[in-house]
Amino acid sequence: MQIYNSMTRKKETFVPVREGKVSMYACGITAYDLCHIGHARSAIVFDVLARYLRHLKYDLTFVRNFTDVDDKIINRANELGVDSKEIAEKYMHTFHEDMDRLKVQRADIEPKATENINEMIKINEKLIADGNAYATASGDVYFRVRKFAEYGKLSGRSVDDLRSGARVQPGEEKEDPLDFALWKAAKPGEPYWDSPWGKGRPGWHIECSAMSERYLPLPLDIHGGGQDLIFPHHENEIAQTEACFGKNFCNYWVHNGFVQIDSEKMSKSLGNFKTIRDILEYCLPEVLRYFLLTRHYRSPIDFNFMAIDEAEKNVKKIYETLKAISLLLAEDAKADAKSSAVKLPESFTKELKELDDAYWAALDDDLNTAAALGHVFGIVHLSNRLLEDKKLSGTVEARALLKDIQAKFVEYSKVLGLFDEDPISFLNQLKLFRLQKKNLKVEQIEELMNKRLTARQNKDFALADSLRKELEDLGLEIRDTASGAGWDVV
Repeated sequence: MQIYNSMTRKKETFVPVREGKVSMYACGITAYDLCHIGHARSAIVFDVLARYLRHLKYDLTFVRNFTDVDDKIINRANELGVDSKEIAEKYMHTFHEDMDRLKVQRADIEPKATENINEMIKINEKLIADGNAYATASGDVYFRVRKFAEYGKLSGRSVDDLRSGARVQPGEEKEDPLDFALWKAAKPGEPYWDSPWGKGRPGWHIECSAMSERYLPLPLDIHGGGQDLIFPHHENEIAQTEACFGKNFCNYWVHNGFVQIDSEKMSKSLGNFKTIRDILEYCLPEVLRYFLLTRHYRSPIDFNFMAIDEAEKNVKKIYETLKAISLLLAEDAKADAKSSAVKLPESFTKELKELDDAYWAALDDDLNTAAALGHVFGIVHLSNRLLEDKKLSGTVEARALLKDIQAKFVEYSKVLGLFDEDPISFLNQLKLFRLQKKNLKVEQIEELMNKRLTARQNKDFALADSLRKELEDLGLEIRDTASGAGWDVV
């Protein structure tokens, strides 16, 4: 497997530190608000990476933390007049609710910052003892950035360039504007823990160093998150961890690209902030997950509702094919005398193997889900060509090939977290969801369909055509087939 390493800025062959075992740490949310689509993308990327590593038979231990004490949490609690712990617990719960809907599997270990305060204090003590950090008179602890010679190696920023724009804020007691907080003295009304420097709480960066080292052996195999975390968060993690423990922190740094909204940066000030729950009012969870996997994880992805509509059409097309395969295989497996003489061309089997190989090769190439989904569609097109040829689809060889395709989709779904629903149930769910968006009810549609059927039986074609137009004006597609009339939501 090739994986892009943000540290070296190139793809590298993935070789874990310990043969057969992989340690992976991904930065989780700061629990002060509902999760937005950017959180969804990062969670899905690392979910697919975890699934794929397990597909490759690695013994993976995946840690994703929760930041449950932070300025943002405290500020939100003060706004609402409640305890900060209540805010954190609420939004950790909503995170799990949202991610469960998106089929993001739970990490093996999901530690909270507040459960690891002692580990953070110990790291601070070690850094101070070695001269890499210092405590101020007011009880803050800062890391001496200039003491860490390799500072900036992940982000590619030089200390001198950073120094030119750095300022010491009023009330800070830094030796150098570049130094960052490891521990913050508690202000009145804030949560706090006792420490050698007085009552206080951890800085943001220190928590991930403490939790990754506590739950996983160093060096980590993989550490990552969104690209916005490269600097300063991950840069600071590297500095404090390597200064404390005297060893390489992580071998492969993985970062996913940003989500833009209609080609603009997502921002509450711009009024384009999209929570996961906002979006799931518009589409099914599987559609959103599919959409987020249609671009390579390192590339930016532009969210808009036209793109979601296109994703929904594609997901529907795949499930329709899976439904057709399922229905065909549920029929009598014996081919009739006419079709039994027909042989399935070897080209079908060869094409399936090539597409399947290409699918796995795409995932091996830096988890290229966009390319992998392209090969999935190749298999869908292959399946439909076979299904549409009634002579071929009735052969024993064709049924065996379609069973093989079903089995391959089971394997694909285990990695992508897609296409694992019963196709008939999913398509019915999608139809009902689309109706709800149009404020229509099944009973209303069926009544009009029955009236149209009666008109056709009575040869009142003018009325039948009028009813058809009425149904189409409601946003429905009417299909007249040999077995009867059906409808779907456009």
